[in-house]
Amino acid sequence: MSKRMENMIAFITGGSSGIGRATAHRMATEGATVVICSRTEANLKKVVDEIHAAGGKASYVVADVTSEKNITLAIEGVAEKFSRIDVLVNNAMTVAWGSIEESDSQTWAANINGSLNSVYYGTKAVLPLMKRQRGGSIINVSSIVALLGAPGMSGYAAAKSGVVGFSRVAALEGAQSNIRVNVVIPGAIATPPTLASVPDSESLHRMESEIPLKRLGSAEEIAATITFLATRDAGYITGSVIVADGGKSCELSVATAPLESLKNI
Repeated sequence: MSKRMENMIAFITGGSSGIGRATAHRMATEGATVVICSRTEANLKKVVDEIHAAGGKASYVVADVTSEKNITLAIEGVAEKFSRIDVLVNNAMTVAWGSIEESDSQTWAANINGSLNSVYYGTKAVLPLMKRQRGGSIINVSSIVALLGAPGMSGYAAAKSGVVGFSRVAALEGAQSNIRVNVVIPGAIATPPTLASVPDSESLHRMESEIPLKRLGSAEEIAATITFLATRDAGYITGSVIVADGGKSCELSVATAPLESLKNI
């Protein structure tokens, strides 16, 4: 594999599992020095050990991304240690379920703090550093619920929709300093939280059947997309939203005849 991220420093929030973990592995394979953060040290250490065993460079910092002070100190500490941060991946998120009627302000706040405020805090902290070094790449991870509604996920949908709007503004404000800001919107991805939310194999099969590619995506596929946006191969891409959902969001679900039967009309 090419070393497209040789000598680059990448900071990844929510890096101890799922898409964050896969992104850390992929970026390390591409030559980056990876720093991952989350609230659970044992999980962070496990991922770092995995990367070291594969010959990559990685370290971790324990931080609560819902605290502006915590994430700012973490980012500033990494910048001081390595003299720069080339890539920030705002991947950490919180999903708190509940219908609009039954949920309360705490549920709403949990979604906003974990999935939107955290993106704001991380971006705000890293922008001055990237401006001083005259460049950088920020990739914010949103969700398919920013495009397609799901009952019980109003707070999460609002937060992830906010990530898209926020990122476009950040892209405009960072452009003069060669700072690129983009969004990746994953669809249904076979991560532990997603699989845990599916009650049985029949439900999983139904979920897959409703995706044009007829399968869930993998964390590694999303990691590859995020990594591409971090590299110079994506040097002219900023303010963009890349949807990686197996085609789910491009299909209008209506009762139509099979394509073959339309040929004779």
